[in-house]
Amino acid sequence: MGEPIQSSYSESERERLYKRTLTVVSISQLFGGAGLAAGITVGALLAEDILGTASYAGLPTALFTIGSAVTAFIVGKTSQHYGRRIGLTIGFIVGGLGALGVVLAAILQNIFLLFFFLFLYGAGTATNLQARYAGSDLANENQRGKAVSLTMVMTTFGAVLGPNLVNIMGEVAGRLTIPPLAGPFLLSALAYIAAGIVLFILLRPDPFILAKQWVAEEENQMSNSVIATKNVNKYHIVVGATVMILTQLIMVAIMTMTPVHMLHHGHTLQAIGVVIGVHIGAMYLPSLFTGVLVDRLGRYFIAIAAGVTLLLSGITAASVPEDSLFGLILALALLGLGWNFGLISGTTLIVDGTTNENRAHIQGKVDVFIALSGATGGLLSGMVVAHSSYATLSIVGGLISFILVPIVFWPKLAKANS
Repeated sequence: MGEPIQSSYSESERERLYKRTLTVVSISQLFGGAGLAAGITVGALLAEDILGTASYAGLPTALFTIGSAVTAFIVGKTSQHYGRRIGLTIGFIVGGLGALGVVLAAILQNIFLLFFFLFLYGAGTATNLQARYAGSDLANENQRGKAVSLTMVMTTFGAVLGPNLVNIMGEVAGRLTIPPLAGPFLLSALAYIAAGIVLFILLRPDPFILAKQWVAEEENQMSNSVIATKNVNKYHIVVGATVMILTQLIMVAIMTMTPVHMLHHGHTLQAIGVVIGVHIGAMYLPSLFTGVLVDRLGRYFIAIAAGVTLLLSGITAASVPEDSLFGLILALALLGLGWNFGLISGTTLIVDGTTNENRAHIQGKVDVFIALSGATGGLLSGMVVAHSSYATLSIVGGLISFILVPIVFWPKLAKANS
């Protein structure tokens, strides 16, 4: 399956292919980051505009995260059998077509079409996240945190640029007689399709297929006792998955309702774009340093830092004045940073705990639950705010995040009692 690969490589050739893979994946992430920004920034506002109520403003996030969940499973399964190149390309192209469909739904003011195409748009979100695994396929154990972070940090440039183009894309949409709130989805369509094309053309040889070959060659030279140690580590998988699921739940819930909260308290679309831009920047820009910290200080230490940072974010979002742009920027920056800590530490634990025989498949399954947690957060967030307040949502999210601390200590307690 996949393209034929040469039978063996020198250490220098392996290092060269590792760096080349990081470069190609990083280029695709530049486009992918720009693509995911539209749904985050104006998805809730577009639904509110069509529905005429904010009670279901979290539904778009829920829909494209459910679509993300379905895609995560499909991309993971496809990558396991056919390699990263095919799996990631399909995911990005579907996401791009979904973004175009959202534009059509906005033109027709058809809420059912909007919901359907938001579901397809979620494929781009899932694929953008799955691409982080491709960067680590050829990395050794001491490079994994850094490899994941390098691919993620490149998402920053597109992800920060996207929200800050809300006004410009709105004007472009207006000239095309398209509702202004649908403008950012035009950018998403182009960005996701470009990311898919980059991966399809340049991600050769396929890093996942190549990594499986390298492991097979190494095992042929190992003793049976050494091979026996290369088993699945269920503790790493469970803890890594739980950390990512909880951080996604909290991040999506608070992030989804922030634009609605700001709009209701007199903030402009430009101000909303700035806040979301800073938030997305904090989600990805610290990645380079986070990866180094994960490799040096340990996966569990950074997972605990994620819980503490998200708690501080929730407290800040709940306590700052409603008209304070700086306060909301700080709260959403902490929210993005906490998510970053959780995603990179959790991702690295998943890579550590799996083997090449099951890695892509397990990664896809884990990302399904991550996406579903995001869908839950997005769906419930609108209801919580509608029946209570944004402050309540933020405080509850912060308190839930602190559950990460006992979860991280669970493996040590389990081993001590075994």
